[in-house]
Amino acid sequence: MRVLMIDIDTLRPDHLGCYGYERETSPCIDEIAKDGLRFNNYYCSDSPCLPSRAALLTGRFGIHNGIAGHGGTAADIRLTGPSRGMMDQNMMQNLFWQFRRAGMHTASFSSFSERHSAYWFTAGLNEMHNVGKSGNETAADIIPGVLHWMDEHAAQDDWFLHVHLWDPHTPYRTPDDMGNPFQNNPMPSWITPEVFGEHLKHIGPHSLNELYGFESEAPPHWRQYKKQPGSATSYSQAKNLIDLYDCGIRYADYNISKIVSKLKQYNIYDDVIIIVTSDHGENLGELGIYSEHGTADNLTCRIPMIVKWPGMITGHDDSLRYNVDLLPTVAELLGQPQSDLWDGKSYADLLNGQNCDGHNYLVLTQCAHVCQRGVRFGQYYYLRTYHDGMHEFPVEMLFDLQNDFFEQENLAPEKPEICAEACRYLTDWEQQQMLKSHCDVDPLWTVIREGGPYHTLKCDGPKYAERLKETGRSAGAERFRQRHQELFKN
Repeated sequence: MRVLMIDIDTLRPDHLGCYGYERETSPCIDEIAKDGLRFNNYYCSDSPCLPSRAALLTGRFGIHNGIAGHGGTAADIRLTGPSRGMMDQNMMQNLFWQFRRAGMHTASFSSFSERHSAYWFTAGLNEMHNVGKSGNETAADIIPGVLHWMDEHAAQDDWFLHVHLWDPHTPYRTPDDMGNPFQNNPMPSWITPEVFGEHLKHIGPHSLNELYGFESEAPPHWRQYKKQPGSATSYSQAKNLIDLYDCGIRYADYNISKIVSKLKQYNIYDDVIIIVTSDHGENLGELGIYSEHGTADNLTCRIPMIVKWPGMITGHDDSLRYNVDLLPTVAELLGQPQSDLWDGKSYADLLNGQNCDGHNYLVLTQCAHVCQRGVRFGQYYYLRTYHDGMHEFPVEMLFDLQNDFFEQENLAPEKPEICAEACRYLTDWEQQQMLKSHCDVDPLWTVIREGGPYHTLKCDGPKYAERLKETGRSAGAERFRQRHQELFKN
């Protein structure tokens, strides 16, 4: 058995051709999808980067593994405690270990563990290849090593290879000679000039006036990436920003095609299991945010999942599923035992062509940029805000995804009965998870008690209020001052 897992950072499924995107961003991934099963409603339980991959690898929600944010206590895996042996059994039940325990040689090309000091990410790997750029690399830095590894191992049996590409992640940094293949494509139709005008008034990090968080000047370690703008205050600049994101996808896809070509060179493509997925999506105007994965909304938490497993079902699946479902699924397909620790639900039966229901609803958490929980159910997405991340989000938002995919109209004020249903799901879920947990603390509240989401701790209140005034948002500056008075003391 040979398994290739392609892990593309910050990849929105609705920007892939196989998910219906009109731009030609992903010809190689689209071909893989034709040979496999495409999941249409697949979500990371916790976002963004660090919480998502912690959930994926442990098969546990952040409320259980302890990782909910990007800094502070909630950025570390919870210790096992007195029951820990010489080797931590919790780590030995993670995703990569399933392949290794099945007798496979496991390898990963990723700088993720370095970027987030998340060295638990390497558990179960025989080989860990890190180009040493902490996520600021391009596919050109990674793919030569991957192809060399495949020349050494592809013809052998029983290997698992994880390849992590960062190209759709900010800063957008495709090579100059790629140009902009989407230059003649129009702006997404939902971002009308009127909507764009409203977005220019947005208050909070990663708005059109300050794409680098609370300012428009790039941090020192990003200044080498000339394509990534610090602001996009004209309609054409905003359109170019979306083009840059799509260029990142296209560049990643082009480099994936080199891997696929290598599989075909060794005549093993038809036999290799290929999994294509991501950690989270990206805000590209939704909720007034651009070039960031800063909320727990549908567009940030929905991720692609494509599984090409030779001899198993192809087509598409519309059920609600979590990224934590992959671990129990892989374990079942490899003949490994299930663990009581895992929160996911195996869909091995689905891949085998049998009936396999998904979840009735999903609860999704974000605590790195905001503190929010979302509930995905029926045609609705309910979003509850506990800390607004210096935006102006109300406590409750409700979106009808069937008629408002890009989350333009908050229906919460006019549909309290639907919000009440979502709150029941959320309350039931929180109670169930805390009863299951060996810890009596919800890490969402740990983040709040430690000062708020990590990426908001950089906010200089007076400086940002002044910037709001300088950029024509004086009324917003006063609202910001009133809403966050704690930033203006002394």
